[in-house]
Amino acid sequence: MAAAARYDVEKGGEGSYPPPEQMYPQREGEREWVPWFVPVVVAVNVALFAVVMYANNCPAHAASSRRGGGACVARGFLHRFAFQPLSENPLLGPSSATLQKLGALVWDKVVHEHQGWRLLTCIWLHAGVVHLVANMLSLVLIGLRLEQQFGYVRISIIYIVSVVGGSVLSSLFIRNNISVGASGALFGLLGAMLSELFTNWTIYSNKAAALFTLLVVIAINLAIGILPHVDNFAHIGGFLTGFLLGFIFLMRPHYGWMQRYVRPSDVQYTSKKYLPYQWVLLALASVLAVLGFAVAMGMLFKGVNANDHCQWCHYLSCVPTSRWSCGK
Repeated sequence: MAAAARYDVEKGGEGSYPPPEQMYPQREGEREWVPWFVPVVVAVNVALFAVVMYANNCPAHAASSRRGGGACVARGFLHRFAFQPLSENPLLGPSSATLQKLGALVWDKVVHEHQGWRLLTCIWLHAGVVHLVANMLSLVLIGLRLEQQFGYVRISIIYIVSVVGGSVLSSLFIRNNISVGASGALFGLLGAMLSELFTNWTIYSNKAAALFTLLVVIAINLAIGILPHVDNFAHIGGFLTGFLLGFIFLMRPHYGWMQRYVRPSDVQYTSKKYLPYQWVLLALASVLAVLGFAVAMGMLFKGVNANDHCQWCHYLSCVPTSRWSCGK
């Protein structure tokens, strides 16, 4: 949806959604990649969810507990793959214990048990079918065309590194809950889309509209994160990471350079492929990314609680209202 909206404002469309192959039209002279990273990620996530449900084995655990085996959802036809009771997991998925055992992000285990690998493994786990479907649809809508335009190497780097950025920020602020899912990586791709717009400003025809639309999409997604039981710190961390990486990896030749393919041979064009401001943004983003990761990692493994240094930051992840509370 974000990609489709972005197409409309860039190309002058009026509310229609173009076919996927037109969302990010390639410019003449640019290579169009065949995407495979995003489809593989989707397939792996689906397969791993099946593995998690197999390991969860709700009927077997329910039979040995007080509530009895009938509490599992869809036990009659899913058998071992049945979901946990809705009162325990309304997203149609496994138990928290199973997710924790298989690699969910848990602050105590990362810091005190030196299981830093959980910063990466949590991305491959999902809390339920609803969680999985929402994330994978978003990944296809956002990531598929980005990969086709910029290639699997750059998109995979942004995707994976954004996971770490989101996981680190989440661990700095959230200590009592586990965290799973690819949301941090998805927000990293959104952040990269925004910085790509800035660094490649000259190639967009309707700049203000493109920027406004993308900012609205990002704001809406971040606003959803203030609901309870949503790890918005992972979203913010992934977004900031992807935003910086976009300046580094998604820089494209400026408009004048690209016009050399369509101008007459006797018309002079600039010999500089990239503009000075693009190199400045790349350098600043590189420094900020390295420093940011170094500081955040140092704080995390020293056991620093970021809430002690920012008394209001918890509102970024959950805002209490008369309809719900955020807990501790």
